[in-house]
Amino acid sequence: MKKEYSKEIVDRLKKVTAKRPKTVIDHILEHGFITSEQLKNEYGYNHPPRAVRDVREHDIPIVTSTVKGTDGRLIAKYTFGDFAKKKLSKMSGRTNLSKKIKNELVKKYGSKDFIYGELIDETGLQVDHRIPFEISGESEIENFDNFMLLSGSTNRAKSWSCEHCENWNEIKERKICSSCYWAYPENYTHIAMTEIGRIDLLWQGEDLKIYTAIKERASKMHKEVQEIIKDILEKAIEENKK
Repeated sequence: MKKEYSKEIVDRLKKVTAKRPKTVIDHILEHGFITSEQLKNEYGYNHPPRAVRDVREHDIPIVTSTVKGTDGRLIAKYTFGDFAKKKLSKMSGRTNLSKKIKNELVKKYGSKDFIYGELIDETGLQVDHRIPFEISGESEIENFDNFMLLSGSTNRAKSWSCEHCENWNEIKERKICSSCYWAYPENYTHIAMTEIGRIDLLWQGEDLKIYTAIKERASKMHKEVQEIIKDILEKAIEENKK
């Protein structure tokens, strides 16, 4: 059901001009809600939660519920939340805040992807909550370590994994996310509630010759690169025991 909003709120919403969040905002203003199915089929967004997250990053409250899609399966339905609980600043809210957080994280950790350690130009990094907004709500902005820097592709991979996690869809406990690889890759016990040990190795610049050597060795032995790396590590561990 379409809802009327005050001029102050509408003016605030109209200040968002970026295409993806604006699409979500305009559709909700016109129809009262938007679904993940509409975002995908009508607007061509194959990753609807990312578009909705863009709206939230402008400090605009969005509530997620479920409805049946055209095929009878449950899909996400998005509506505006309670604006009274949000401070509607004259500035662009989360956009300016994200710049401040990014600057602080780059200063402390360097311009790199937190998950894979890849060195990336600052313009290619995105600020993301370590623990998803959908689980913990808004993080304390004073603690910059509640956030992480990710490349666009890593952010999409994290989102896909999180959205297929039982904790995201049913349990919704912060402590589960706190021990997940996607939140704290430096200290985790599971990946989206599956017990997996994962190491992502990256070679850049001069180090590429090491990767090339491993790749050539793998080819000669008719093995995958991952198998060769595991063999090398296991052998090193056994030798260290001696």
